[in-house]
Amino acid sequence: MARALTLPMLFVVCGVVVAAVRIAAGSPVAAGIALLVFLLLAGLYSPLAFPRSIDAVEAQRRSAIDGRPIVYWRAGCKYCLRLRIRLGRDARRLHWVDIWRDPAGAAAVRAATGGDETVPTVVLAGRPYINPDPGWVREQLPQST
Repeated sequence: MARALTLPMLFVVCGVVVAAVRIAAGSPVAAGIALLVFLLLAGLYSPLAFPRSIDAVEAQRRSAIDGRPIVYWRAGCKYCLRLRIRLGRDARRLHWVDIWRDPAGAAAVRAATGGDETVPTVVLAGRPYINPDPGWVREQLPQST
């Protein structure tokens, strides 16, 4: 989990340093704005920006039952963040597996991508799609009742 928090913590530290420099320069408003921007970036690049992850085995079991795609992702990945943001509320309708927290998920991605851990990898009906367009992913979701 420490690896997933490295980038967000770096944003927080940088934000505090920039804010301190701005305050020392006599600009508390700029300091507050800079700190807020860095905190927002830290939140976006943390695991908190994503739906709760489950392990790969459970995601595969659930996907077989409900037909929803599985998204293999990792914190700090700008493409994963792009997918998450563009899906909006629909992101909760997918099964999310954090490959940094689940070794079986990382192994599934390596098997699908030829040995590397390219994310996001979306698996739909057993077929992997590497970094698919978010609009396409939304179209693949089963209709909600």
